[in-house]
Amino acid sequence: MPVFRWGNAWDAFRDLEREVDRLMGSMNFTPQGVRLGRTFPAVNFYEYEDHFLLTAELPGMTKSDLDLSIAQGVLTLKGDRRADEVSDNNYRRSERYRGQWQRNLNLPDRVIEEGLKAELVNGLLKITLPKAPEVTPRQIPIQEGGE
Repeated sequence: MPVFRWGNAWDAFRDLEREVDRLMGSMNFTPQGVRLGRTFPAVNFYEYEDHFLLTAELPGMTKSDLDLSIAQGVLTLKGDRRADEVSDNNYRRSERYRGQWQRNLNLPDRVIEEGLKAELVNGLLKITLPKAPEVTPRQIPIQEGGE
């Protein structure tokens, strides 16, 4: 009599997975000051015909909270998102990131670094990155050597 039946081999694993999901769903994983799996701020990067556009969501932040710099093709966004003026004892759930943060973003080679423009409107940072003209290969004439 076979001990192992192929038809029901995975049922125990499915039951275990269901129990672990139930257990994890009932636990609160929002420790203060810890970011799990996500860097702040969320950014989008778009390409247009003559420029790139980078947008970053920064709700509640002002121009004085931010520092932007660029060096060797890397755009650095730094900031400090202040905590709400609420006592930690009053929190029942805290999911919004607060504190100092930094993002380093590699830029495409075709960006004119001197032409970057940044604008912060209603918590949305827009950085316009003008494209450098594409370099087309130059044909080099070949001459036949004579003796």
